[in-house]
Amino acid sequence: MGISRGNPLSTQNVMTSRQKGVAGLEPSDWRNQLSPESRRRIVNKIMDTLKRYFPFSGPEGLNELKKIAGRFEEKIYTSATSQLDYQWKISLKMFSMESSLRMR
Repeated sequence: MGISRGNPLSTQNVMTSRQKGVAGLEPSDWRNQLSPESRRRIVNKIMDTLKRYFPFSGPEGLNELKKIAGRFEEKIYTSATSQLDYQWKISLKMFSMESSLRMR
């Protein structure tokens, strides 16, 4: 039979999103257990921390802080090895940022 050189999007080659899980992850991956709403709440908490320590003005400044918070969360989300690791890394970074900014 040999190697199929057909359509890479054929039903034989594509897992459904239900089979593969969130964002192309394996079903057993911890990221499948974390809802988008949970991630939004975490981004909002990061934003709250950023707003306390970094000056911003108007909607443009607020939008920039939201982008920073979102990129930070995404970086931790993709690099974390477990949900506990994800929460630990975010908490540690927020704590260290708050501590260093209080010392100023």
